[in-house]
Amino acid sequence: MQVQDTFGYALHLAQTGRKHKQTKALKGFGSAGVLEIVEDAGNATFRAVYTVRFDNAVYVLHCFQKKSTKGIATPQPDMNVIHERLKVAEAHAKGERSD
Repeated sequence: MQVQDTFGYALHLAQTGRKHKQTKALKGFGSAGVLEIVEDAGNATFRAVYTVRFDNAVYVLHCFQKKSTKGIATPQPDMNVIHERLKVAEAHAKGERSD
């Protein structure tokens, strides 16, 4: 429940133009427009990735439990999901349909 509370509060802050203390820019996106929240619970680490690049909404791009044992880097399959969902969010924000 602590993870959900942290993510929910961080997203609430993002909607009001503020940033949670556990939020940082996700590397590989060239700006602070794609952010991640990291929360540890027990022996697990959870992440929520969202974007504030668009004026009209905060888009949650991906939430997942990090299972990689190769340091703190976001695993490539998760990065692929984030990139694809960012494209969909951009199209949605522009009013385009994405089928």
